Amino acid sequence: MNEKYLYSLMAVIALFLVAYAGVEAIGLQWLFGIIIPYLALITFIVGFVMRVNDWARSPVPFAIPTTCGQQESLPWIKPSKIDNPFSTGGVIIRMALEILLFRSLFRNTTCKINEGPVISYVWEKWLWLFSLAFHYSFLVVLVRHLRFFLEPVPVCFQILDKIDGFLQIGLPGVMISGVVLLAAAMFLLLRRIIISQVRYFSLAADFFPLFLIIGIAVSGIMMRYFTKVDIVGVKELTMGLVTFHPHIPDGIGAIFYVHVFFVSVLLAYFPFSKLMHLGGVFLSPTRNLRCNTRAHRHINPWNPKVKVHTYAEYEDDFREKMIEAGLPVEKEL
Repeated sequence: MNEKYLYSLMAVIALFLVAYAGVEAIGLQWLFGIIIPYLALITFIVGFVMRVNDWARSPVPFAIPTTCGQQESLPWIKPSKIDNPFSTGGVIIRMALEILLFRSLFRNTTCKINEGPVISYVWEKWLWLFSLAFHYSFLVVLVRHLRFFLEPVPVCFQILDKIDGFLQIGLPGVMISGVVLLAAAMFLLLRRIIISQVRYFSLAADFFPLFLIIGIAVSGIMMRYFTKVDIVGVKELTMGLVTFHPHIPDGIGAIFYVHVFFVSVLLAYFPFSKLMHLGGVFLSPTRNLRCNTRAHRHINPWNPKVKVHTYAEYEDDFREKMIEAGLPVEKEL
């Protein structure tokens, strides 16, 4: 087994054992149910704000958007208004398509060498589809869980919960978002493991959040369909966290604290990982700038002033010697 994902898998297993043993053997429910969630949330908020603030303060004197189409130039040349946006409206449309539909990933291709040898490019539709499913199912799961932190639960959350669980199979009903999240995360993980080219440039930092999210999904599914956690006790605990009157109710199993510990680790890890593309995509100069370099000249305001020596000044200094050497001059003596 490749050590890159072996280390990440072992780290997640170790986290599971620490939380499970800490609750079952030592009785540290207050640590994994109150202290660690608070610390993780503080780390997430402070780290997220610091990273975004650092990006926002970074100077971008030049227009450097990536382009896949014709820039607006002469009137008789048709420009690509979305792939090479000249106006603010074009940038907004491009950003919306990128953030909501992963437009760049939708057009992603993979290179294959066939018999001949002949190089062919194949559309990687499955990567785009499972990535889209992963992010949207994660969003639905996150929004659904807000009902544990709100009282009364808003009507919109109740509607979302009913839509997500419309596939009534057994009791309790199957939540589609949880199943899709687990399936999409497994696909993204297996893709990094099985495809040699992707595995080559994947790091342990790429595998760890995938294993962690799979652990969150599996522990959540276990609580819903197998171990049967006390929902009333969970609601009491979460409302105590929100109102800053934390309390550990009795009867909540160890799997719940493992689930909370996984979520807390993901929150604390988030600002210092590649997962920060959640905030970085909005501040990426390759996406959020207009491509108007033919209409406007972009000059770096931090360039120091350079004393130049023009040709006219050069000729004034060496005119006599240039004439003696037979070199042409613009002005005669």
